[in-house]
Amino acid sequence: MTDVTEETDEEQAPTGVDPEGDPLLRTRFALPKRPATFLRRPRLARHLDEALRTPLTLVDGSAGAGKTLLVADWATGLREPVAWLTSDTADQAPGVFWAYLLGALRAAGVPVAAEVGCPAEASRVDQRTLTRLAADLERRDHTTVVVLDEFDRVTSPEIAWQLQFVLHHAGRGLHLVLVTRTEPLLPLHRYRASGEITELRDAELAFTTDEAGELLSRHGLHLPVSAVEALVERTRGWAAGLRLCALAARRGPDPGTYVKQFEAGHSAVADFLLAEVLDRQPPGTQDLLLRISVLERFCPDLVNALTLRTDAETVLAALHRENAFVHYLGQSWYSLHPLFAEILRAHLRERSPGLEPELRRRAARWLRRSGALREALVQGAAADDWEFTARAVVDDLAIGRLFTGLRSEDLSALFSRMSPEVTGPVPDLVRAARDLGRRDLEHGLTHLRRASQEVAGAAGDGPEPAPVRLSCALLEALAARLTGSPGRAERAAEQARGLWRHVPEQRLDEHPELTALLLTHLGSARLWAGRFEDARTALSAVAGHPGGAVMALPRWEALGHLALIDYLNGWPGRAEHKALAAVGEAERHSLPRRSGSGLGPLVLAAVHVDRDELDEAQALLDDEAVSRPAVEDPVARAGRTVVRGRLLLARGDARAALAAADEPVPADVGSPWAREQSALLASAAHLAQGHPDLARQAVDRMAPHRTACAVEAARVRLAAGRAEEALALIDGLPDGDRPGPAVAVRATLVRAQAAYETGDRGTAHRLVARALLDGRREHLRRPFLEAGPWIRPLLSTGRLRELAGGWLLPGRPVTTAPAGHPGFAVEELSARERDVLHRLADMLSTEEIAADLHVSANTVKTHLKSIYRKLGVSRRAEAVRRAREARLL
Repeated sequence: MTDVTEETDEEQAPTGVDPEGDPLLRTRFALPKRPATFLRRPRLARHLDEALRTPLTLVDGSAGAGKTLLVADWATGLREPVAWLTSDTADQAPGVFWAYLLGALRAAGVPVAAEVGCPAEASRVDQRTLTRLAADLERRDHTTVVVLDEFDRVTSPEIAWQLQFVLHHAGRGLHLVLVTRTEPLLPLHRYRASGEITELRDAELAFTTDEAGELLSRHGLHLPVSAVEALVERTRGWAAGLRLCALAARRGPDPGTYVKQFEAGHSAVADFLLAEVLDRQPPGTQDLLLRISVLERFCPDLVNALTLRTDAETVLAALHRENAFVHYLGQSWYSLHPLFAEILRAHLRERSPGLEPELRRRAARWLRRSGALREALVQGAAADDWEFTARAVVDDLAIGRLFTGLRSEDLSALFSRMSPEVTGPVPDLVRAARDLGRRDLEHGLTHLRRASQEVAGAAGDGPEPAPVRLSCALLEALAARLTGSPGRAERAAEQARGLWRHVPEQRLDEHPELTALLLTHLGSARLWAGRFEDARTALSAVAGHPGGAVMALPRWEALGHLALIDYLNGWPGRAEHKALAAVGEAERHSLPRRSGSGLGPLVLAAVHVDRDELDEAQALLDDEAVSRPAVEDPVARAGRTVVRGRLLLARGDARAALAAADEPVPADVGSPWAREQSALLASAAHLAQGHPDLARQAVDRMAPHRTACAVEAARVRLAAGRAEEALALIDGLPDGDRPGPAVAVRATLVRAQAAYETGDRGTAHRLVARALLDGRREHLRRPFLEAGPWIRPLLSTGRLRELAGGWLLPGRPVTTAPAGHPGFAVEELSARERDVLHRLADMLSTEEIAADLHVSANTVKTHLKSIYRKLGVSRRAEAVRRAREARLL
């Protein structure tokens, strides 16, 4: 087990690939090449050079204003490293945006510290990633220039805030250049007020008469100054208009006359592009441009498939050379200018109604055969060909991507458009996966039931292919986990094992998340059934898997479940280690906690309760409650109920703890450990209220089955004055049962109390000493606090006081001010409270402390309240002063 956890902790996020393991589109990191007709404009280059004095440069202009080529040309002459990223419409999701931005830095040769990590989900980015990136850049002795081209495609306020955060905290280590058509969502008024922004806008980007004359000359047009002035006036110096006009005029018989007659404001840009770019192409090329307008990107083979031609390579190369809004992406791939593509699509619908869906269907099948599954799904959905789209997901074993990976939300949104009229086992499987992934049990189980019946009923006409039945098995295992049905999970796993040999091994290797999710669901169901070792076998195989970010969610869940198993077995130290590994996995890959069970924080809270660190436990529960999914599986529900109940009991609210113990956990099958934990909680709460008879009723029926319950039953006997019965229960524990220290310490204290109450003080001292030694290693304070008043005299003298010193006295250790300082005692601060206190002394705000420690602001506020209480103050300045007096700072 130790090896498994260490291997997971040391794994680093892969570079050069997206979180699903696919290569990043490196063409997005490349500075655009300047065409032979490009005109370098020194006045704008000087302005950009001067802009390096401010942290932010904004190049804001209309489409075709020449922004991108201007900044690319300027960037090539810089001594500072330049990371270039061309934004994409998908970048409105934070995970996508930051995954590519980190890739751009690495592609530019800017080393990124390993601890920065890499997002794994589209929906969010952990604050730790942003904080570490900013700190990494700030430490450098040079400025890194980051250019975000086409930033107007990024419309997320969350990304804007995150970008502002990194820019602010990176200091002089980062200079950000935003190339955009619209004003970004950053608080520009603040940058303007502080003089921290340099702006280049349409008025400055517009060509002067001299620049326009030189540009036209580069296109082979040598016109009188008056003609150039008229053109500049009519186009208002718009770069794309000048270039388009030059291209069109050069092809006409009288360029001078064409220029005089051209009026940019006379017609819309669409009309101009259609008339002067599309209509000037040969009919065959026009048809090609219209057909490829449905594609995000294209290569010659794909274009030939859509046009039924064989000369696409030659035509595309010619269009690119002519700057006819066909951009070369590298490796034989091209794209159309987005505005041009949009106009072409509108024209295609007018010229050939009904052709667009057929083109998209044809493109979808070509893209799937070539391995571009994501683009194939997009095209299939756009064509309303849902049978193909759903079948592609299932047959490619990609159904697990609806639960994990960078594009899970994109896939879920894509299939949300699928019409209910689309029927069949495969569409129903996809619907079930989408609904179960969102924890919509009612609809998910309905779709899964129908799909399972259809798959089983298809045997007469020939069984469905193995991928369909394997996907069905995966969803059956998930349904079993969510409904607390271990037998159903075992049957699903057995069915999956029989199907693996019918699926190409390469396909399984391409989708390790499928098997990992299946084993995670199986392990959770086994845990619910109380089969801890069988659950550990399934979960350990997932936790130790070396896969990349696509395996992050299964690993996170597996580690959390393994942590819970260790905790239930009485090993809080081991449980804490695995829970921290689970939390680290989630933070490293920016996993949204709503996508999984989130057992790691729950286990950490339980460990804090055992250590009597109640504020820390409460902070974890509060933080976890914010991200809790609407529907939980029984394991998470029962675990949360137990931890909350124990915390309430530790805070002295026995009535609320009893209510928690009685809370039902919906499940098809009951769980032995859930019943056991409820019985233990109810018994302890009854004892705290002074009702040993009720405590005995709560725990006695469970005592024969588990050591922890037998120990609690013995404690109940002691409370009723029946020491001999208590010892008989402890002595009757099976020899082969080796409980962890959390149970062993309680058992030892029961023996010690029995010896103490029967007058055997020597044995009591010896047993308490053993309990202190065992408890000190795990910092287990609660067993001693719950032991009762008999133990206090023993802990106040001699060796027992020495063993308890520094971690237990009398329930929490104390630190006394040194000689010469005001005489007061300070209750010891936890490690995290000391971290907060040090940052408090550095004058950090609550939000800055939260960002620095990678916790929520509410968690920081909880720590501050505890610090104030322990130091006996009510304000920040007083806390810092008192801490200095007590030599805590």
